Amino acid sequence: MAARTKKNEKETKTKEEDTKEDQKIPDEVTPEQQQEEEEEEEEIEVYGHPRSYIRPLISEAVIGYVFWSIFHALAPMVWFYPLNQLEISGYEAYALVWFSPLLCISTRFLNAIQSKSGILILRLLCVASVASFQAPTTLLRLQILAGGNFFAILLLLATWWHKSAYQRCMSLWGHLLGFIALLASRVWFISITPAWSNVTSNNVVIALGVIAVIDRYIAVEFPLPEAKPNTKVNTHWKKIAAGFGSLLFITHCLFGDVAVLCRWIGKGYPYTGPSPYPFSCGVFIELVTGLMIASKAGLATHFLWTWFIGGHCIIAMYYFDAYTAFAFGLLSALYTMSIWPEISDRLTSCPPVKTLTFAMGIYLIEMLFCVWTVAYNFVPGGWITREGTFYLLLFIILYIGFALLLGKGRDITKFTSKHMAFRNLDGTGPISVHADVKLLLMFLLFIGIGGYAYRGQNIRSPASNKANPNEFSTLIFTAHFMYDNEGKPSFERVAKLLNETDADVITVLESDASRPFLGNNDIAMYLSEKLHMYHDFGPSTKDHTWGNLLLSKYRIVNSTHHLLPSPNGELAPAISATLNISGTLVDVVTGHMGNEGRDDEDRKLQAEYLANITKASNRPIVFMGYIVSKPDSRDYNRIRYIGKLKDIDSSDVDRFCQYIFYNRLKRVGYARISHGELSDTEAQLAKFNILAKDSQQDNNVVVIDKNKVDPSVHFPQRFGNFYNGHHLGSDHRYHMGTPKYFTQESP
Repeated sequence: MAARTKKNEKETKTKEEDTKEDQKIPDEVTPEQQQEEEEEEEEIEVYGHPRSYIRPLISEAVIGYVFWSIFHALAPMVWFYPLNQLEISGYEAYALVWFSPLLCISTRFLNAIQSKSGILILRLLCVASVASFQAPTTLLRLQILAGGNFFAILLLLATWWHKSAYQRCMSLWGHLLGFIALLASRVWFISITPAWSNVTSNNVVIALGVIAVIDRYIAVEFPLPEAKPNTKVNTHWKKIAAGFGSLLFITHCLFGDVAVLCRWIGKGYPYTGPSPYPFSCGVFIELVTGLMIASKAGLATHFLWTWFIGGHCIIAMYYFDAYTAFAFGLLSALYTMSIWPEISDRLTSCPPVKTLTFAMGIYLIEMLFCVWTVAYNFVPGGWITREGTFYLLLFIILYIGFALLLGKGRDITKFTSKHMAFRNLDGTGPISVHADVKLLLMFLLFIGIGGYAYRGQNIRSPASNKANPNEFSTLIFTAHFMYDNEGKPSFERVAKLLNETDADVITVLESDASRPFLGNNDIAMYLSEKLHMYHDFGPSTKDHTWGNLLLSKYRIVNSTHHLLPSPNGELAPAISATLNISGTLVDVVTGHMGNEGRDDEDRKLQAEYLANITKASNRPIVFMGYIVSKPDSRDYNRIRYIGKLKDIDSSDVDRFCQYIFYNRLKRVGYARISHGELSDTEAQLAKFNILAKDSQQDNNVVVIDKNKVDPSVHFPQRFGNFYNGHHLGSDHRYHMGTPKYFTQESP
């Protein structure tokens, strides 16, 4: 009885204390604190009840997927024009669509796009712009895509700065989940963005986008609280905006596809470093893990995590090569995604219009700087940024560091209260949306890993079914970064062309598309898997060349990546490799020299450098290079005569760029295949026989009629027959007086 009395007294005392607590006079708190408490109570009342966020997160993730697809696609589409003209084209002005938030200076316009109907319209316009892939002309494709980006940035502002905490949270995590979903889908498509792969996948993305938009529109939402716009001006808003713009760029640049990192750090055989398949799976896992650990309080703002882990790992990744650089790259991936929610939360606590506009300005400057570091020979002021990637990375690290460590003001809302959690109706504790986010991240992780497993089943060693094991063929083709003459991705068509040639050794020039303004596409990985060939790509992406790829059905014994001398002009790549062809070691040298009419001294030095490589070889050797010189010109003669090489067909005087030279081999055939609008350059194909030991005998008689030579040496029939003119059609045909065959005696 006494115990019960004490218990009742204790309960009465507790109730009295609660009553006193509720009856505190407002004078004990500042007006600002009182307003914050009222707003917090309002959000608790409206948003706080338990529920699952899976469905809205999935719909928002699909919308985020569409956002990243069109956002990543604009730079390559704009770049297509200066790529063809080798100078500033004027179409770069389309990048100004990223400054669309300036329209929201008008409060009426901002309120309109943040309404339910306004968000619906913006989302539908973004999804509709994906159809730009099917537009009939290049310019129309660019205009539709630019319009989509215009509305995408407006949508970002409308949802991330929405008055509803629920909408802010769903939109932020939808964008991050959409980014991971994009990476997972690119695993299945071998680094190509599905929306830009083919018409079928393009239509699927559009259909899913429409369904997601409708689902978000008809979903039962919590009533929107009557919250006044945030009129406070954070004194650190510029630092936060610069940090977000830099984070957006480095995420796009280094992790726009999980294979990019491996192309930044690759070396020659036999110590190539991690190959994109399967090592890029580690990059994907680290990116997902980064978002998983983002909920850990204080991690993103910890001094050691921001400066020593984040900053130092990015710099170390740039300076080291192979596996050491890869290890630092994995940590950089983990760090990059772990700070996304924190910086995004700070961003949306700043004034929307000028903050997002400034952030996109920083992103655009860094994108242009990235272009200038490689294309410095064709742009104004290029000498300032030439090979300046280190400085670009340094700026990015500093901007992000300042945003995280110096950009926190008194008016910044706590991270977990804005984007990570809602409270129960009774206010007893948070129900974290991050639990559902983690569940979806795990699902996307399994999707991505499943893509690696599926591709692994299709990867097999190269096979050669030649009747004569001592015969092999070589081909040179300039891929134009896998964009055809109308600016459309040409991966599947290029793979089909190369496969139909039956070539055993292929060099693909202008093949480094592992850059944000070229689509972050891994041409080497795609072609090697499609053609079932070994590959060597080099020099690495961070070496600022346009790319050089060697594909081979024969095992690559060793290789060296070369940066050709370039004191003034653009950097030129080359590969010297040794292949084991049916038990015989054969050297192959490939390269892409600088352009004619620019930096003549550079091209002279490059020709001498290549000639010295071929001259030093005492094995059978094939040279396939982009010389940009006419036959019997200075650079042609230097490579051929100083390099101790023979021309596959010295009588062909219509060549200008691509050449095939050889030595200590017997030539069998030569063909030129029209580009069929895949590129601005044709494909050239040659056949050789490996000579018997100590033999120097070559075939010197030219035969045009294929019926007069053994059928076993015929080139593929699918490209037609001998053609004496220039074939200009959209299909691929032999042309320019080929194919030719070579014999020892007249038939």
